Amino acid sequence: MKRTVHALLMLLAGLLISGQVVAERVKDLAAIQGVRSNQLLGYGLVVGLVGSGDKVNSSPFTEQSLRSLLTQLGIVVPAGTKLNPKNVAAVAVHADLPPFSKPGQKIDITVSSIGDAKSLRGGSLLMTPLKGIDGQIYAIAQGNLVVGGLAAEGADGSKITVNIPSAGRVPGGATVERAVANPFAQTPTLTLNLHASDFTTAQRLVDAINTAMGPGTAAPLDAASVKVNAPRDTAQRVAFVSMIENLEVHPAEAVARVIVNSRTGTVVINSSVRVSPAAVSHGSLMVTISENTQVSQPNPLAGGETAVVPQTDVAVSEQGSRMFMFNPGVSLNEVVQAVNQVGAAPSDLVAILEALKRAGALKAELLVI
Repeated sequence: MKRTVHALLMLLAGLLISGQVVAERVKDLAAIQGVRSNQLLGYGLVVGLVGSGDKVNSSPFTEQSLRSLLTQLGIVVPAGTKLNPKNVAAVAVHADLPPFSKPGQKIDITVSSIGDAKSLRGGSLLMTPLKGIDGQIYAIAQGNLVVGGLAAEGADGSKITVNIPSAGRVPGGATVERAVANPFAQTPTLTLNLHASDFTTAQRLVDAINTAMGPGTAAPLDAASVKVNAPRDTAQRVAFVSMIENLEVHPAEAVARVIVNSRTGTVVINSSVRVSPAAVSHGSLMVTISENTQVSQPNPLAGGETAVVPQTDVAVSEQGSRMFMFNPGVSLNEVVQAVNQVGAAPSDLVAILEALKRAGALKAELLVI
């Protein structure tokens, strides 16, 4: 396992060091301000379950919703009648409404149980309105659920669960009923927002646009935003954006950063990491404690009693610590090679990096997640 982790680190280091900075399309680096998706949310009922729905005693809102649904369908439920909706589950339905969605288009929805239903497998979602943050209905959802998990339980209480059976999806399960107003064609300029703010990348983006479209077309606002003058005609603006988003830009080199996952022991080091001159000694101390029991047997005429006497042996051994030195401006590949040469585990690598950071030799940001 240790060799496997070291081999993985070496492979990652080789890929990062050997890989040259390549140009990326503008559409992969930035997004147009205002062109965004909107979240929708709704409450509904899933029916057709095989006894795996909500329990009436612990989920009273399911019975209330079912009674209200039957009333709207013209079915009068006698007063005092107790409904047992074991084949029904109350669910929350949510979806993302893509930008420029028009009435009649289909979008995918996710359905999640909000009661104590054990599984939604085989169920069907009844007509459910999906609302935006403004309270308006933007889509109507309905359809058969696709559930990737399953649950089974025996009479003796034994059960098995695979994945998450209490949530599912309905591909194309909602129909858009209302379009969201979009400022794409309403302003004289467009603003490109970088996914990762960087002054160098923003300036290179401006230079690429001005070179392709003419001087003065784009201007930087800050490290994350670039303002672009665009045609007022909608058709011309679409063609203009199509040309811009396919331009290629060389993004700036990432900030030197080391990321450590303290739970899994994973260490990721990007290619910008450098180390100042430093010497590191790595060794391990091993303490061995062994417990032995001996029987004390007195002579026949001594009049004593047989007793068990514990005996403890404590031994301390230290492996020969080995020292290695980092030269000025050492790269990621050399760091990994030096650590592997002394046989350090990933956890040891974290300790070495922390020590280098404290000594001021590690020229990178150390993040522990």
